[in-house]
Amino acid sequence: MIMSNYIPRRVFLARAGLLAGGVVAAPSLLAACGGDTGGGGGGGASDTFKVGAVLELSGESATGGQIAQRGYQLWADTVNSKGGLQIGDQKYNVELIVQDCKSDPGTGADAASRLATEEGVNAMFGAYTSGVQLAMDPICAKYRIPCIAGSAESPNVWKNQPAFTYGVIPAVDTTAARAMQSIVDTANPKPVTAAVVGANEPFSDNTAEGFRAGAEAANLNVVHYSLFPPNADLAPVAQVVAAQRPDIVAVGGHDVLLVDFVRAMGATGYTPKAIIEHYGITDASFSQALGRQADGVMGISVWLPNAAFSDDLFGSAADYAKAFEDKYGSPPDYTAAGCSAAGRVLQAAVEKLGESPSLSEDARGKLNDLIAQTDMETFYGPIKFATEGDHFHNNTALDPMLVQIQDGQVKAIAPPDSAQAQIIYPLPPLT
Repeated sequence: MIMSNYIPRRVFLARAGLLAGGVVAAPSLLAACGGDTGGGGGGGASDTFKVGAVLELSGESATGGQIAQRGYQLWADTVNSKGGLQIGDQKYNVELIVQDCKSDPGTGADAASRLATEEGVNAMFGAYTSGVQLAMDPICAKYRIPCIAGSAESPNVWKNQPAFTYGVIPAVDTTAARAMQSIVDTANPKPVTAAVVGANEPFSDNTAEGFRAGAEAANLNVVHYSLFPPNADLAPVAQVVAAQRPDIVAVGGHDVLLVDFVRAMGATGYTPKAIIEHYGITDASFSQALGRQADGVMGISVWLPNAAFSDDLFGSAADYAKAFEDKYGSPPDYTAAGCSAAGRVLQAAVEKLGESPSLSEDARGKLNDLIAQTDMETFYGPIKFATEGDHFHNNTALDPMLVQIQDGQVKAIAPPDSAQAQIIYPLPPLT
């Protein structure tokens, strides 16, 4: 059963500004490749540097997939506007070849194989969802093609220790847990109880587990924990949560689901003292979809447009945000920016490698080694990949922020050295 207040995906995309400029039309994003690609073997001369991307341009995760695409594309366009990648004494334009995986992991694996064997890409960018990313990883390892994920946050991606995959955004098991502690540290009066729910899918379930672990570590009494099917009717879920009357409600899910859950909680007549959701509230479309009900909802971010970071391609974080909004008509969230930052990592390694495309298998192996050694400052902040443990090849250098929507704007409220505003607590009535 679908809730009566469910927001159709096309409406959500329109509010996010993702129906303009042909962004939804996946075929318009697929770059045409001329000449012999070498069947993925590499080693032949090319006048462009081919980078593949597997993205959810249609299907259930299309909103996030298109946000990620914008981030990757802005990096490629910015590099090309400055003459291209500096490889030795020549410059090469980036050719971004995007494959639509239709929000399906199996299709994503097939798309990654095509990029490797038919398109002859030198490197890849990762998917929006962790489920598709997990399906891509063995393909990248098989063909020895480095993949930099600008979006994937599930710790399961890194626990497998993928040899050729890297992640710019810290895993959600760490960020979600720290966010719950930040609420307890910041809120007055102190919360005592929490309810945690999430969609039963990769990333969303990890987010919920991170929220639960963080709540327990912060000495909150977790009065309810459950996972539900991604397409479930959320009204009964919200009613079960409301019956427990928790101080904090934490939700793991994606974009439209999170909007629908706030509406479902409002329909119960019970307003908890705090709602925290991840991922989706940092995108402008969340506030636009919910209007007044969005105010006070909390989330997690590792980047904001006014962050004090910069690099020599995009300039400051604010410069990047302006370039993004000028191009797409809406401000970037941390996922879009993370995907552009993935490009910065690739650019630095490619230029340091100094080998002209198309790269041989040996050259791609050397490129992979250089990416593993990344230790750099970017407009997104510091990027350094772990070399061992459960977060192998994940960027562990970024510190998460607890954010809250206030008057329709995303504001950092913790930790204190990043705070832009005081916490709104308790949450205003949802009805």
